[in-house]
Amino acid sequence: MTSPRKRVIVVEDDLEVGALIARTLTAFNYDVAHMTRGAELLAQVKELPPAACVIDLGLPDVDGLQLIRQLQDSGVGILAVTGRGDVADRILGLEIGADDYLVKPFEPRELVARLNSILRRLHKEPGALNVASFAGWRFELDSLSLISPAGKQIRLTRAEAQLLELFVRAPNRVLSREQLLDAFGTAEEAFDRSIDVRISRLRQKLGDDSRHPALLKTIRGSGYVLTSGDEP
Repeated sequence: MTSPRKRVIVVEDDLEVGALIARTLTAFNYDVAHMTRGAELLAQVKELPPAACVIDLGLPDVDGLQLIRQLQDSGVGILAVTGRGDVADRILGLEIGADDYLVKPFEPRELVARLNSILRRLHKEPGALNVASFAGWRFELDSLSLISPAGKQIRLTRAEAQLLELFVRAPNRVLSREQLLDAFGTAEEAFDRSIDVRISRLRQKLGDDSRHPALLKTIRGSGYVLTSGDEP
């Protein structure tokens, strides 16, 4: 039985580039719609959310980063595409909700590979992790929420939730930076530095002292570990 084609919206105001992306994704069995303005995308996501969006950051009607921010709670996979090569811009794009980032020019097959990776991470198999508990905390992946031992609900970004998921799947086990990068399917500098930002933000939301964290610890020369919180 053939799997239904996943729907992807490409938002690219350069008609030639947009058409190339659309043809490539169609050839790999995606159901593709091409739009040129961010407002079109927002309207379409409300009416019929796609599996993922490929968004050019240099749109004529809206800043692409702001568009990503508006979509971060939609559950839609986001691949940002831009001519901006600055690492700081890429880190910002990842932190406000993009799942991955491609800088123009790029190989069409690389775009397909990155989109496939995003969708594998977002669309879990039945029985996959949805809720986990550690050190009195409750982590609800579907709602991107942390519930503190005192019952306070704390909102996570999707980027923070994806990182925390890796740790709750491996409690009390050190995860190296290489393992974290492999889990996100990339070794790019922007992702490498983005992990530092996510670790820092997770510690803040867990109430961890940044210098002496009790839960999300740095193991010098090895990586990071999410502990049970019972250690002295």
